[in-house]
Amino acid sequence: MLRSALLSLATLFIMIASAKADQPDTRLFEMRVYYAPEGKLDALNARFRDHTLKLFEKHGITNIGYWMPIDNPERMMVYFLAYPDRESREKSWKSFMADPQWQAAYKASEVDGKLVAKVVSKFFQATDYSPKIAPSAVGNRVFELRTYTTTPGNLDALNARFREHTVKLFEKHGMTNVAYWTLVPGQEGAEGTLLYILAHDSQDAAKASFAAFREDPAWVAARNASEQKAGGSLTAKENGVVSQFMNATDYSPIR
Repeated sequence: MLRSALLSLATLFIMIASAKADQPDTRLFEMRVYYAPEGKLDALNARFRDHTLKLFEKHGITNIGYWMPIDNPERMMVYFLAYPDRESREKSWKSFMADPQWQAAYKASEVDGKLVAKVVSKFFQATDYSPKIAPSAVGNRVFELRTYTTTPGNLDALNARFREHTVKLFEKHGMTNVAYWTLVPGQEGAEGTLLYILAHDSQDAAKASFAAFREDPAWVAARNASEQKAGGSLTAKENGVVSQFMNATDYSPIR
């Protein structure tokens, strides 16, 4: 009887865990892009490594990942944060900015000049087919940030194609799906933007994977069917697909 009860309890725990795993990720995600002045990118990374990440977590901000473009003439840093919702985001940033530890670290780091010349911030929501967005320190991977701009009215169709075909085919051809997001409504481009991150063993591996993916009969059929239904391409002719290869920083939770 005791054994039966324990088995039932174990089954219940498994069912609860499975249910939680299947729940959609409803967090608010923020992509922040920093542009450092000439000669300041190393100092900016040091401030994040030594102070900012820990202080973000202290104030309820979840660090997702930190990257820098491989080809980086603009001295960019790209990173993603997560919050329970927009209200939590505002409260967390207010308390973070007022924290004496942050103020001291900020002041000390900028004795010889500003570390950030420009900041771009956008808010995203995870798609229903995105993998679980969580820390994953795998090793020396190369990451690819891909931004798709759809033709008018075709974001749902593009998401359907990714959900039903593309994501599985990427995995089939050796690419790791890291995260998929769409812009939170109300922002410029929200009606037609899909942003996602892939991981590859290298840039050469990415090139080989995409070459095989594009020739895969399953992909060709899925693309043709989706475009026939939509009456044309799902992505804009100009800058419809923008790709940027990145390296994770040594302190990034995803790397």
